[in-house]
Amino acid sequence: QVQLVESGGGLVQPGGSLRLSCAVSGFSLDGYAIGWFRQAPEKEREGVSCMHTNEANTWYLDSVKGRFTISRDNVKKTGYLQMNSLTPEDTAIYYCAVAFSEAMCVNPSYVHYWGQGTQVTVSS
Repeated sequence: QVQLVESGGGLVQPGGSLRLSCAVSGFSLDGYAIGWFRQAPEKEREGVSCMHTNEANTWYLDSVKGRFTISRDNVKKTGYLQMNSLTPEDTAIYYCAVAFSEAMCVNPSYVHYWGQGTQVTVSS
């Protein structure tokens, strides 16, 4: 059974950090790009960061460049999103996803599998 399970969300103060994890089961992460999306209340889901299967190509949403870092461990079948200098505008449900291409970040129709999401709330 294919599953993507996110963890690491929570409540953090502005300027704080969180590290999201995405544990994959039911298939090998090899050959797949991994990505992170987010959806804030009353907003469209948007791509935050995506990484090619060989880590050569990564994509970041402009508003998170320099603050967020995507990474992956294919042996552990886990993807990560390190989020630093968080602001209230980063508050959203964060979803991980896999696809054959990191282009999924700009074209979510490429996504093969989605996780269930984890809530990130940035507030004082």
